[in-house]
Amino acid sequence: MAVSAPAAEGTELDALGNVVPEGYAYYQKVIAPGDELDLTGARLKWYDLYPPEVPVTPDQRAEARAFLQAEARSGRLKLQGELGFVLLHRAGPYLLLLLTTWRNTNEMWESIYLEEATSAGGYQPLSFETSHRGTYCVWELGAVWHERNAWVRFLSSGRDAAAKRAYLEDRFSGRV
Repeated sequence: MAVSAPAAEGTELDALGNVVPEGYAYYQKVIAPGDELDLTGARLKWYDLYPPEVPVTPDQRAEARAFLQAEARSGRLKLQGELGFVLLHRAGPYLLLLLTTWRNTNEMWESIYLEEATSAGGYQPLSFETSHRGTYCVWELGAVWHERNAWVRFLSSGRDAAAKRAYLEDRFSGRV
């Protein structure tokens, strides 16, 4: 059971957490697993994440996969015998490409790329101006939570080839 400390005197909750604009309504998105992606140095699960009315297209998926393959072949994406997953997230007018691998036993390491969904400009690495930066949104966390649990199952296994295959076949699918 979590125990919380009393709020510090003078803290006004009315002034905190006001990041949601007036009129915003949460809506569900869909997470759909795709084919594994075998890159130089990594084997990755694939997930498309999108609003039900605007799915990721086969062309968008093929472009994202080809981009990651080129990044790995060129050495710009340095992967070292890793397992992990990719989220291709249709986020409004953008496609976010989030590649996550497991390192140092239990750490998630991530590379993020961005492209305008209706542009042929190609993916660009996403960089941040500050050390306090965005990570996963509420929709992405559906797959991330599943992947956390799948990795814990792997860590608790014999971690042999069969356990690695079981990890790669353990996929999330559904609405988040």
